[in-house]
Amino acid sequence: MKTPAPIERLVASLKRLPGIGEKSATRLAFFILSAPERVATDLADAITRIKTEIVLCEHCFDLTDVSPCPICRDDRRDPKMLCVIEEPADRAAIERSGDWQGRYHVLGGALSPIDGVGPEDLRISQLEARVRADQVTEVLLATNPNAEGDATAHYLAERLRPVGIRVTRIGYGMPMGGDLEYADHVTVGRSLQNRREMS
Repeated sequence: MKTPAPIERLVASLKRLPGIGEKSATRLAFFILSAPERVATDLADAITRIKTEIVLCEHCFDLTDVSPCPICRDDRRDPKMLCVIEEPADRAAIERSGDWQGRYHVLGGALSPIDGVGPEDLRISQLEARVRADQVTEVLLATNPNAEGDATAHYLAERLRPVGIRVTRIGYGMPMGGDLEYADHVTVGRSLQNRREMS
């Protein structure tokens, strides 16, 4: 028996979401169908409103419902320390650590010539303007530890070097709780390169 068209349409839409395959999309569709109508209307309303109510922060380019965003408005955050990240989701990960008390700058991606992403496609000129306007003393390059992220970090370091500020890069290597025997050679190598004095 053929699945009704409205269910097929919902499954097809859900499959467009990252990490959602046919089985998960079908399970979600049937959950929505069997849930109280209020669950479905709340979900539809939330999806519709997110596209109209979320904007980019005028300072850091993070996603927010009020610009400037709460972090840029927070007087307890050090405006002279900027953490450069690729995407808004990266900020959430850093904030969870509780170890960064500066502000952020979202690039909007990473350099990737193979995908046609060059410096002009990222918010690099805005970063340079902020560094000068806010008299920034340190820029922490927290781009992803992959080929594109490393290339972006090196490019930014070169662009910022003439300004005469401290440019740092996140350390990376073995995760807490990881086993050396299961780690790939690049991760182990980075762990050795980023070693520090024991206190």
